[in-house]
Amino acid sequence: MENVSDQAAARPAADREVADAVEAAGNFRIYLGAAAGVGKTYAMLNEGHRRLSRGTDVVIGFVECHGRKLTEDMIDGLEVVPRRQIDYRGSSLQEMDVDAVIARHPEVALIDELAHTNMPGSGRNAKRWQDVMDIRAAGINVITTVNIQHLESIADEVEHMTGAKVRERVPDWVVRRADQIELVDSSPEQLRRRMVHGNIYPKERVATALNSFFRIDNLTALRELALRFLADETDEDLLEHLRRHDSTAVWETCERVMVAVAPAPGTDSLLRRAARMAARLKGELDVVYVASSDATRSGDKKALTKLEQLTADVGARWYEIPGDDPARSIARFAQEHQITQIVIGSSQRSRWQQLLAGGSRVKRIIQEVGPLGIDVHVIALHKAPREGPTEETADPARRLVQVRTPEEAESVLDPEDQ
Repeated sequence: MENVSDQAAARPAADREVADAVEAAGNFRIYLGAAAGVGKTYAMLNEGHRRLSRGTDVVIGFVECHGRKLTEDMIDGLEVVPRRQIDYRGSSLQEMDVDAVIARHPEVALIDELAHTNMPGSGRNAKRWQDVMDIRAAGINVITTVNIQHLESIADEVEHMTGAKVRERVPDWVVRRADQIELVDSSPEQLRRRMVHGNIYPKERVATALNSFFRIDNLTALRELALRFLADETDEDLLEHLRRHDSTAVWETCERVMVAVAPAPGTDSLLRRAARMAARLKGELDVVYVASSDATRSGDKKALTKLEQLTADVGARWYEIPGDDPARSIARFAQEHQITQIVIGSSQRSRWQQLLAGGSRVKRIIQEVGPLGIDVHVIALHKAPREGPTEETADPARRLVQVRTPEEAESVLDPEDQ
């Protein structure tokens, strides 16, 4: 049995082990905001001070204060790597000195504005995100900042909503590579008040900003984009964690809908119905086809191609998974992807066919996913009606000839011709 002194000696070692494990998760951290002025740089500098107080070697690689007094005050007490002076078109400008940061080789570098475009001739890269990747490759942890409109996949939509050109962009994969993405949030009203008080832009720029980019509708939309992006990232992190720990439980943090499809008549209607259900639930839709080891017929391949195209058209994700036991394959997929609701079509087979196949597939799916707590919706499959003869292919002898007076003919003209 350990004595008290042995326990006391063991506790700090255990505490250090836990602290190291937590700290290791933050090798590349991004503070994400909806717009300028939410407090990303302030939060980054505050984190730098926190780590410095714990004995971490922290330096400022580059911070842009934009004349904000509170941000400037936060620099005090942190080591700043000297910037590189650049002469550009008769002006003396400053950029981050990547080589100097790497030569200094701190544990953590604070680097503002990930989407920044470097001045020509200022260094090895055209973009700051490329500088950050080089610094990370040198074994230095990085904490940085970025606004949601600068993400490549979102920039075009922001341009459409706000009418403002987004010239500086960051590839999504750079942001998704971060170990931690932390949202720095602010309500549109609070952000506009900070603007009025001169805490974001100089006084002479306030009126223009409030009436253009910093309108309430723009800020609300940008905030929603940031929240949705972070929610998607958090959802992926949760799924990865549950897969890694082989969890058998389904966590209903949000609705995840799956529809099981097959190259059978009426499946397209089933897929559309599932898409409407997912839209009403504000959830994403996964479309799953279980491919057996039997060779697929040419007709089936054409039907699957149409279903895959329809999947893209409704904004869903297509999965083709191998398996000779569809019910078990569907249940396994649902568990791995944390599906909360499954949509399947009613069985089109006769009772005799079901007996030969070992029972109803619908019943087997319900039995497989029931213990997982997943809801199953069984939708009737409606076969498309057989198309009748067209006007060109109909029997000429059976065509009807309708005679109209000039007045009657004028009344049935196409509206666009009238």
